[in-house]
Amino acid sequence: MSTINLIMAREPLPAGPSVFLAGPTPDKRTPAPSWRPEAARALAAQWTGEQSLTVLSPESRNGEGADRYETQVDWETDARAAATAILYWIPRDLRTLPGMTTNVEFGLDVGTGRAVLGCPPGCPNRERNRYLIYVARRHGVPVCTTLTDTAAAALALVNSSR
Repeated sequence: MSTINLIMAREPLPAGPSVFLAGPTPDKRTPAPSWRPEAARALAAQWTGEQSLTVLSPESRNGEGADRYETQVDWETDARAAATAILYWIPRDLRTLPGMTTNVEFGLDVGTGRAVLGCPPGCPNRERNRYLIYVARRHGVPVCTTLTDTAAAALALVNSSR
């Protein structure tokens, strides 16, 4: 039976197949629901590998923040580098989920061959994803419009690396 192992921010990174959940993180100052639990469920529903799949989330377990900003950034950078696939989901909302850091991270990861991009067409500021979609297509990165399809594209990368 296939299983999912959820690793949260600053927890040790295990070996094996993994997907990093990249994209805007809700901020306590402008609360919005996290999209990451739904992404983890979509991955779990589609994962058929014999090994457990590790899902790497940059959100903190129990809301406990990092001791220093750099600690969080370093963990996220290391987790993205270790991931078999990097799932970018960008439900852009400049008020609650602006994703400015996500833009930089995507630029760093677009040429790795491990990124997939999901941009829902119904998000509040979809026009702000236009450049990322263009760059993704130039680099041959899969571009999806639903979280389910984005999860499937990420798992296709995981499966092709085995």
